[in-house]
Amino acid sequence: VQLQASGGGLVQAGGSLRLSCVVSGFRLDRYDIGWFRQAPGKGREPVAATSGGSTYYSDSVKGRFTISRDNAKSTVYLQMNSLKPEDTAVYYCAQRRYYSDDPLTIADFGSWGQGTLVTVSS
Repeated sequence: VQLQASGGGLVQAGGSLRLSCVVSGFRLDRYDIGWFRQAPGKGREPVAATSGGSTYYSDSVKGRFTISRDNAKSTVYLQMNSLKPEDTAVYYCAQRRYYSDDPLTIADFGSWGQGTLVTVSS
């Protein structure tokens, strides 16, 4: 099982980026996938998750970020619009292993891939 995030970079505040998470070793259509981030000096926090036909977002990104998936391409995307300096972080994708009531529970996810750095300048 592998998940590889890419698409990060440097962008000005108000700009957009699209991250990709390519998965291998399992069928994407059978699993929930989440995006998480870790800012410098802070703990990892949930960003968004896709579960079947449903999507979930943290309050901090709701209305600005969109998670989507293309099962045929084994890829999950995170479209990030109206970026803010506080969105600066390393972004990770992960496979959901357990099912708590809250679909953004970090402890439910595993197979963390190498992250991709997003830097938003003011």
